[in-house]
Amino acid sequence: MGILSDRINRLSESATLEMARKSRELKEQGIDVINLSIGEPDFDTPDDIKAAAHQAIDDNLTHYTPVPGTIELRRAIAKKLKEENNLNFAPDQIVVSNGAKQSIANALLCLVNPGDEVIVPSPYWVSYPEMVKLAEGEMVEIKAQIDQDFKVTAEQVEAVITPKSKVFLFSSPCNPSGSVYTHDELKALAEVFEKHPNIFIISDEIYEYINFNGSHESIAQFEAIRDRVIIINGVSKGYAMTGWRIGYMAAIPEIAKACSKLQGQITSGPSSISQQASVIAIEKMNAHSKDVMEMLNAFKERRELVLGLLKEIPGVIPNEANGAFYVFPNISYYFGKSNGSITIKNDEDLCLYLLDKAHIACVAGGAFGNDQCIRLSYATSSDLLKEALHRMKEALSKLK
Repeated sequence: MGILSDRINRLSESATLEMARKSRELKEQGIDVINLSIGEPDFDTPDDIKAAAHQAIDDNLTHYTPVPGTIELRRAIAKKLKEENNLNFAPDQIVVSNGAKQSIANALLCLVNPGDEVIVPSPYWVSYPEMVKLAEGEMVEIKAQIDQDFKVTAEQVEAVITPKSKVFLFSSPCNPSGSVYTHDELKALAEVFEKHPNIFIISDEIYEYINFNGSHESIAQFEAIRDRVIIINGVSKGYAMTGWRIGYMAAIPEIAKACSKLQGQITSGPSSISQQASVIAIEKMNAHSKDVMEMLNAFKERRELVLGLLKEIPGVIPNEANGAFYVFPNISYYFGKSNGSITIKNDEDLCLYLLDKAHIACVAGGAFGNDQCIRLSYATSSDLLKEALHRMKEALSKLK
């Protein structure tokens, strides 16, 4: 009998965290690695948010908070959802967690029984399949290719629904592809779910503010399915607060209470200091705030830079990402090619080749459900992006 449980042995290590670790190890050896695997803004948290954290410490707000979060933060989130998204949630329908990742895990663990099917469009965030495994559900993957902007259609979703279907889990804007579902595309999906009242929708909207299409569209806007939508969001991406570890969910009271019950036995409430800082972030900032717009405009400029440079590399087919800070180019042109000593068999080989020869860290697309692609993050400076894409072009040119 092994020491570790079957549960943990079934889990895979996060591919994004694994590549970040490998790049750190090379940097510690003095190698100049440009990390394009990172999934966080390269901006610092705005000063007034940091000041609120300092004030919270001075005011001795250093004790346990209620499990679902402080009432001040939950009220701020409910107000944000009403004013920015036209969605009505009471504070007792909000559960604040240690990051949006925990919010998603809470929802799955509270909704999914062994054998229930969780429908997940591919490409997907690397943690989705592993969370479904933890919940003992069965993941049903729907492939969306680059020619459909990596977005599934209503017809594709309807084709896989069975009596065992319990959850539809997706993100928009999407990690890893940067794809953004339009109002009409979400409406078509909502019309499918309207016909299947046993399916709940977990809508991961953590990249809400990093959207180049204009205003954010949530699938929760459609009244017929609103009570079955669990909104996932947080402060990490939009407010440059990744290390503060604050995410949240909004759902009907039954689901919110269940998630609070679960969280109470695992972590209890998140950091009191982070919550107080998040109150200021959510109350004082929105999609049109100066700090948010500065980040958005910088990401948009970098996106154009990266897409332009990728199009200059033979065989690389980039997608026209409309949100988040990733591109997900198809690189299968290089499969089977060699530099004389190394033959590229798949996406993982290509990422390791780029790390070894070009000193660029990126993530193999297979971890996101599409092994024809790689994920590149442009959450770094334009100068580093230019250098990284130059190195990439040089390294790939040696593969024949």
